Amino acid sequence: MEEKYLMLSERRKSDILSFLPSDAEVSRLADYFQNFSDFTRLKIISCLSICDMCVGDISTLLGVNQTTVSHQLKILKDQGLVSYRRDGKILLYSLTERSVNDVMMYAVEYL
Repeated sequence: MEEKYLMLSERRKSDILSFLPSDAEVSRLADYFQNFSDFTRLKIISCLSICDMCVGDISTLLGVNQTTVSHQLKILKDQGLVSYRRDGKILLYSLTERSVNDVMMYAVEYL
């Protein structure tokens, strides 16, 4: 069966297809942006964009229990958005890339 396009030439179709991300890339993008659609994760990202913080401080600031904060931090860590370092007995979390905050700030400006 022949594909028919109403407005696209073969050259334009080829150009577009060469720029489309692969299914694997789209899947990674969807996972990445899913972090910005969760209320608690978005608040955590906002906190960490200001300074490194421990679970207890994030929990207190957001009024969310520590178990929930820890769970959301694990998701962010698994996605590569957050890392941690040990300071004695305390784990301090931080954003892995400034670009994470840039994405969020761009969205805030758009709204």
